[in-house]
Amino acid sequence: MTRTTWQEHDWQLIHEGPRTPLQHMALDAVLCDEVGAGRRPPTLRFWEWAAPAVVIGRFQSLKNEVDPDGALRYGIEVVRRVSGGGAMFVEPGNTITYSIYAPQTLVEGMSFQESYAFLDEWTLEALQSLGIKAWYQPLNDITSAAGKIGGAAQARRGRAVLHHVTMAYDIDAGKMVQVLRIGREKLSDKGTTSAKKRVDPLLTQTGLPRERIIACMIDIFRERHGLTPGAVTPAEEAEADRQARERFASEAWIMQVP
Repeated sequence: MTRTTWQEHDWQLIHEGPRTPLQHMALDAVLCDEVGAGRRPPTLRFWEWAAPAVVIGRFQSLKNEVDPDGALRYGIEVVRRVSGGGAMFVEPGNTITYSIYAPQTLVEGMSFQESYAFLDEWTLEALQSLGIKAWYQPLNDITSAAGKIGGAAQARRGRAVLHHVTMAYDIDAGKMVQVLRIGREKLSDKGTTSAKKRVDPLLTQTGLPRERIIACMIDIFRERHGLTPGAVTPAEEAEADRQARERFASEAWIMQVP
């Protein structure tokens, strides 16, 4: 396949109301597959969260990452996504999460490391326009002199690539360390682990409302690559609901790496 450019594609924006953690997991898979099948244009989706969650990577050990007592204490749902990477601790309003669903031709011939930085160049430009001197720390961290801002993960599915990023807007660090086992003894010899890194949220680095940061990111993407408003279709919604129930909520999926 020949590599394509951003401008060769008609990008669509999805930024809708809050969804449950399971709905987000399923929708990521569905929208990526729809782009791969040619039934949906390449899409940028910003997430809004209806409930707090811990999202673990496809290959992570559940017991290595999550303290079940802490999750239960704070009512934190634990879900597993289709991409690799490390665990995310999410509370509504405290993160900026987005997904890019792109044809594989956009990153054709690139290594994973190259594609991470390439797919987030626009994000670094947006952060720099807000006064944050951000850069990519291989393999998949967005960072600044003040500390880590966020992390990326990817999955290659058929003829499409799913690339998503979660950046900390604000963070309850005390709660996070009670729910995640970051820095604690490893309990299982299976699964990748999340590294302990100092996180400095965007709120403390910019002082700006979360909505303004997202609006800036959307503006930069539109200026660089083109972007038109879109929405999840009824068929995509129905398929995501089905997968959320039958696949992503199942014990077999969540416990695939105990």
